Amino acid sequence: MANLKTVSKKSKAQSMGMHTEVLTGRTQQKFFNPDEAENFYYFGTYDVDFNKRTDLDVKDMTAPEANKEIDNLMSQGYGTIVIKNPQGKHSLGVGILNKLNLIFEGSLGYFGMGSCDGPIVRINGRVGWSCAENLMAGKVVIEKNAGSCFGAAIRGGDLICKGSVGARTGIDMKGGTIIIGGDAGAFTGFMMQRGRIIILGDVGINLGDSMYDGTIFVGGEIGSYGSDAVDAELTKSDQDWLKRKLKVAEIGESYSIDVDYSANYSNYGEGYEDFYISGLVNETDFLANLPLEIRTNGELASWFKRVPLENQLLIESLF
Repeated sequence: MANLKTVSKKSKAQSMGMHTEVLTGRTQQKFFNPDEAENFYYFGTYDVDFNKRTDLDVKDMTAPEANKEIDNLMSQGYGTIVIKNPQGKHSLGVGILNKLNLIFEGSLGYFGMGSCDGPIVRINGRVGWSCAENLMAGKVVIEKNAGSCFGAAIRGGDLICKGSVGARTGIDMKGGTIIIGGDAGAFTGFMMQRGRIIILGDVGINLGDSMYDGTIFVGGEIGSYGSDAVDAELTKSDQDWLKRKLKVAEIGESYSIDVDYSANYSNYGEGYEDFYISGLVNETDFLANLPLEIRTNGELASWFKRVPLENQLLIESLF
């Protein structure tokens, strides 16, 4: 055997067998084959039937036990699972990488529905910190309020809270859509990298602080902008997208419009576009110049009165 201390660098490598060793074993690479349907799913996922439904009472279970039983039920083909008595347990429903219709009859604690890809979830209660963190795809709907860091680092899917949310909503989000039916706390969109956030109510201070990219729509008042956040014009494509998204989100029926209002403002009379965009008029004049279809719709006109003129993003989205 060669003395490694006395040989050159080249011969040292040769002495260690680096030039002659033949590697054996199977490759870990996965090659896509369109004829193999299982390539479209995660390893270990299940073929479930949404029409096959069952209830699961987790009152006397720990979170790991409950999550394991959810996985067990999916393995039996159940595609709709109703969780009863969640009682604010932390980390329920995490790591589901499967299509599934999951319903929680109650509230969740911290980190509920984290790191999921694919399920459709409805939570008939409140949620604590970091709900749906790192969501990849799917849809999560919370009927009441949510805690701080709502939707942290999500990469895709739709995350909807029909109530209000705490601070740092959408922190470090990299894709997907977050929709808030009420108000949002400070530092919403902090370090946001991509994706969209829709807030129908007010938002706290430092909105979009240190954001790299992405879009935030606000229907109410803004406490203040954070660094790197700038105002932008609402485009026609933004308006169309907002109308579609709010309809799909099932959030606040009072925000929906039965009449198809075109984005062509000239349809509503000469000078309406200039008046509408300028925002340099009082509320009475604003309402007086709204299209007749809106002024004669009592519910809709009442909603417009509650939206500040200085922030008309959501108003514009309705045309």
